[in-house]
Amino acid sequence: MLKHDIVVHKAGKASAGPVADADPITTEVVRHALNSAANQMKRALVRTAFSPVIYEVLDFAVAIYDRDLRLLAQAPSLPMFMGTLNFCVDEAVKAVGGVDNLHDGDIIIYNWPYGTGSHPQDLAVVMPAFSKGELIGYSCIKGHWLDIAGKDPYCTDTVDVYQEGTIYPGVKIVSRGVMNDEIYRIILANSRVPKMIAGDLNAEIVGVRTGNAAFIEVVERFGLEEFTKAVEQMFDHGERVVRSYFEKIPDGRYVGQGMMDDNGIEGKLIPFEVVVEVSGGNVRLDFSNSPDQQVGPVNCPVPSTISTSRVAISMLAGMGEAPNEGHFRAIEVVTRPGTMFHPLPPAPCFLYGWPALQAIEVVYNAISKAVPTAVPAMSGGCIASLVHWGTREATGEPWADGAPHPVGQGAWKGGDGGTMLHIAESATRFSPVEVWESRNPWVVEKMELATDSCGPGEYRGGPGVDFHFRMLEDTYVTTAVERTKTPPWGLEGGGTGRPNGAAVITPTGEVIDKPKATRLSAQKGGLIRLNTGGGGGYGDPKLRSVEAVQKDLKAGYITEAFARAHYPQAFE
Repeated sequence: MLKHDIVVHKAGKASAGPVADADPITTEVVRHALNSAANQMKRALVRTAFSPVIYEVLDFAVAIYDRDLRLLAQAPSLPMFMGTLNFCVDEAVKAVGGVDNLHDGDIIIYNWPYGTGSHPQDLAVVMPAFSKGELIGYSCIKGHWLDIAGKDPYCTDTVDVYQEGTIYPGVKIVSRGVMNDEIYRIILANSRVPKMIAGDLNAEIVGVRTGNAAFIEVVERFGLEEFTKAVEQMFDHGERVVRSYFEKIPDGRYVGQGMMDDNGIEGKLIPFEVVVEVSGGNVRLDFSNSPDQQVGPVNCPVPSTISTSRVAISMLAGMGEAPNEGHFRAIEVVTRPGTMFHPLPPAPCFLYGWPALQAIEVVYNAISKAVPTAVPAMSGGCIASLVHWGTREATGEPWADGAPHPVGQGAWKGGDGGTMLHIAESATRFSPVEVWESRNPWVVEKMELATDSCGPGEYRGGPGVDFHFRMLEDTYVTTAVERTKTPPWGLEGGGTGRPNGAAVITPTGEVIDKPKATRLSAQKGGLIRLNTGGGGGYGDPKLRSVEAVQKDLKAGYITEAFARAHYPQAFE
């Protein structure tokens, strides 16, 4: 591997001072109007999509950007996608010849992973917005398509990006309002489930058109000059919020350590580190000492490395506000090309999200070295994805479905951990059992919080969840489950949580333990078993109150044996 110099990535320009004549009330009205526009885009997509992964799981992101590619507004959905959308817009526009080749009514599709930050199935749809003939910004959606003709509908064992799906390197699917039928037919020809892809593509087109209409209405309501003043003040406020948080953390260099199970091809652990450097109101996240890019698909393209950093910091320091470009100005990200967090083509990157998920936890682990009360212990550290596909017995129709699954969250100073999807997918969800069972050939025999899976502590971690899917027809499944070999860490004396796990059980009872594997055969009458991890504990378990232990016993979160082992004070 050739050695490369480090690259420093920063958000939009820092504030040069207060914006003259920016009325604070108008600014708030503009901010909420933009967030409303983004939410209208989200609702239009959800109401018209064909796939549960879009309308139930919410595996997408929607956002509105100004013409300088600065984030104006987003709707709650998939945070990990959010920090990558400016890269998607930039590269998509470049691919069609730049802003001079954009026209009212154009819509571009783009999914080159090193520009989107994702695997090829996460396809970006970009629409420029014009007001009175002037380009004012963009509406963008990045959503997960169930299949785009990769070697399998979902992969853990690819060795280059070309095995991972069809590439659409920035092409106009709609030109001046007219659908490009040739590109549309190519898209449908490159999917095992073309009806679902057609429905989701058209839903994304509806979404960006809805977002653009609402965005243009906001700009024209206030006029471009007043709108621009309000936006600059909005950005400045977001910047102040994040900087004020880090001004309270001692300056210094703090190192967090992570561990990937393997790269999907080779079965060895992959240790990595993230360095967090705090200086006043500035924070630098340094990924430059990451391992070389991997032969298997756990490489994380640099847009998602930057997004990971933005999610970690804005969740921690953003005061619960919907982030905009200003919230990112205090963040500097350092990478080294040719590494796992800055891979170069054609490195495989289908499981790009799994190191990114864990990197958020590693950032918090680093910050805990400075202020342990500021962050939680580690969660289950994964989204524990299962993707299923096959052919229905009765109709011969191809089908596919997939979902993330919740894990136990880490405890923190002052509270027990809950059970939810990973923080990087905190606004997404998994499909209701009724939807699963009505659309797919399985019955959910078990879905329950897992006893004794939580990390003990003065504050305990959140429990993991046990899922059992009984197959009613032969099907295939890809399991993409990380953090199965190393348990989630606790903080300040708290204990570890249960690690994740997944297995296929044959009708004869044979257990095939395969937490990360592609195209496993799940036979009719067999079982898919998923055990998601529990969160780490916080503080010495001996300090947990007797009342809290008794409540956990009554609720079934822990057994008496677990309580006696970790909380002897409850039996004195």
